[in-house]
Amino acid sequence: MSVKRILIIDDEPSIRHVIQLTLETMADWEVLTASSGREGLVIAKAEQPDAILLDIMMPDVDGTATLANLQASKSTQHIPVFLLTAKVRFGDEQAFKHSGATAVIAKPFNPLTLAAEIAKTLGWKL
Repeated sequence: MSVKRILIIDDEPSIRHVIQLTLETMADWEVLTASSGREGLVIAKAEQPDAILLDIMMPDVDGTATLANLQASKSTQHIPVFLLTAKVRFGDEQAFKHSGATAVIAKPFNPLTLAAEIAKTLGWKL
């Protein structure tokens, strides 16, 4: 079985760091990081991660635009995308899934259950 590779796209260094440590420690996954939507798109196309954790609220190219770009590209549209957001209102989750997101993870998330939540959603074994 190959090691799963996860790309984190978030403009907050502390969030990227916590998620990276969590996924490397709890699941032994390889973690790639990007600090912007533009950087994330380049890395996603080049590295073909097994899943992407994408922050919605980012300057420049936000998560919604980044998701649309990932979905529009034949080289990345197959990659499952989890949206990270502090602002989940009633109906948002369905709208995000309709736009191509696999799931929505609310911030603040529980680092102890994050890897298990991702694995369960994707049918991966931990």
